[in-house]
Amino acid sequence: MGDTVTGTAAGVPFTALPPTVPVDGPAPLVVTWHMIDAPRTDAAFAAALPMAGVPAWRVHLGMPWCGARMVDGRMDAVIEHARRDSVLAYLSPFVEQAVTEFPAALAELRERLPLDAGPIGVVGGSLGGAVALRILAERRVPVVAAALVNPAIRARSVVELLEGVIGRPYPWNDESRAAADQLDFVARADDIAAGDPQPPLLLVSGELDIPALRTDAEALVGALRDRYATPDHVELVTVPGMGHPLAEEPGLVPAPQLPVAKAVDKAMIEWFLRHLTSQ
Repeated sequence: MGDTVTGTAAGVPFTALPPTVPVDGPAPLVVTWHMIDAPRTDAAFAAALPMAGVPAWRVHLGMPWCGARMVDGRMDAVIEHARRDSVLAYLSPFVEQAVTEFPAALAELRERLPLDAGPIGVVGGSLGGAVALRILAERRVPVVAAALVNPAIRARSVVELLEGVIGRPYPWNDESRAAADQLDFVARADDIAAGDPQPPLLLVSGELDIPALRTDAEALVGALRDRYATPDHVELVTVPGMGHPLAEEPGLVPAPQLPVAKAVDKAMIEWFLRHLTSQ
């Protein structure tokens, strides 16, 4: 059905996989934002979660400071930002940039690829999950269905993890608390549920993922099910034996799909076949 397309759209690196099953006319679109853990680039995420069974273009976007936008080909800039200020120099500006640059990238992708004009599907892994959740909560573009894997749902949970890595407590202040509130999607469940129609959301959680992230996943699913007119449109799937990453280190280039990634890929294919192509 065609070759992989790579390049940049409005300055955002991307890896675009064409439909591998027949599509009548312009195809639907699923956009992904990758993890900071492996796989940590758009190309590597595309290899881990190709979602080849979905009759749609799957466009994997590169995150800020990652992949083609790494400094000197290393992830040191991410680490430096996290050490400087986990919320105000890392989590908040990172997610803000990814969200802000997305509409222009989407518009250019629509000009370059044979895409339909309808609502899109979105996928986010780890911190990329926070990007996808902000897209849902703020409704900057119409979204018909979403799927997350081991997402960063509450900034405060991520900060606690970073405190252990950095080796010192985070010095909270009014500004960082306000920024973290914007990245607490359990607290923002009303914003997500305010979508019309309410976008079906699949949350895939590794059985061995970081306990705080699993707790947040359960809380988000519970909060959304309480608010959705069709609670079955919010689903939590646990993958046995899966930790946080989906690929082996260093996770910078495409690699063979691990069994746990294959399980996530299968769940997402089934989800988007139900909710993306049925609209």
